[in-house]
Amino acid sequence: MKLPIVAYGDPVLKRVAQDIEPTEFSNLNQLIADMYETMYSARGVGLAAPQIGQSIRLFIVDATPFEDDEPDLKGFKKVFINAHMLEETGETWPFNEGCLSIPDIREDIYRNK
Repeated sequence: MKLPIVAYGDPVLKRVAQDIEPTEFSNLNQLIADMYETMYSARGVGLAAPQIGQSIRLFIVDATPFEDDEPDLKGFKKVFINAHMLEETGETWPFNEGCLSIPDIREDIYRNK
């Protein structure tokens, strides 16, 4: 089921998302399937649960649209649950990105390789 995407300014996007216990989250597989459907419908490559109004640590990525330009991304389709950034290392490089919660705006974002 396609879900509504929360727009910039919504308080759920400012809250610290909560960790979840996948075995205790009753409809986790359905939520993930709905998130993929929503993301593909919006022509995105990533979507976080807060962007659909759920303040939980869950996001999905499907980078396969970039695999022709970036062979390392071939088949990169993943679900992240309770992810935490531990460190950022390596050379930074710019990538022009957008956000489904801020439509029609794109910027170069510098990320570590």
